[in-house]
Amino acid sequence: MDLKPIFLQLESIFSGPLSIESHVRSELQYANTDIDFSTIPTTLSPSFISVFERSDAHPICKLINDTPFDWVPPKTSNDPLYIEHSKSKVHIELLGPDGLVRSDKVRLGLYGMKPNSEYGLRTHPAEELYIMLAGDSDWKRGNEPYKTHHPGEQSYHPSMMPHASRTRKEAFFSVYAWRGDISTENYDYQGLPSSN
Repeated sequence: MDLKPIFLQLESIFSGPLSIESHVRSELQYANTDIDFSTIPTTLSPSFISVFERSDAHPICKLINDTPFDWVPPKTSNDPLYIEHSKSKVHIELLGPDGLVRSDKVRLGLYGMKPNSEYGLRTHPAEELYIMLAGDSDWKRGNEPYKTHHPGEQSYHPSMMPHASRTRKEAFFSVYAWRGDISTENYDYQGLPSSN
């Protein structure tokens, strides 16, 4: 399976002025995308397909849906609360230490949350950028209140900034990137915010 079509579209998605975006573009450009999938593909739930079909969804969503990925909950932490809160999420790491394509410089993956889900406060040494591809999601950065983000919008988290996300009636889907210390060793999941 050749990931080149997806990587080319992701290059255009990470086209902004942030330093993290230029690093992601560089890794995407030089990645060996002709790989063998060693897992059995799984299909996305109808809640994701529904937001992929919205008129404001990014065109890459069709390509993502047509690619035989093995969608599983993220495995960033062994914390039991994190594992419980990850059951309503889907994830695939495309680039990174655990990615389909190896990179020691960035982590880049696709990530979605089903409707009426929350991903609580977390911190990590890597700087992080989420770019929304389909559906709407609320993002909390530091002490700020939640703010709704739509397809094409970003949520940027500098190193160690607490952040959280949630969905309402619909699912959401995104691409994310980490840069800097991309190890998960110092990832800290704190659970749901005490006040919204």
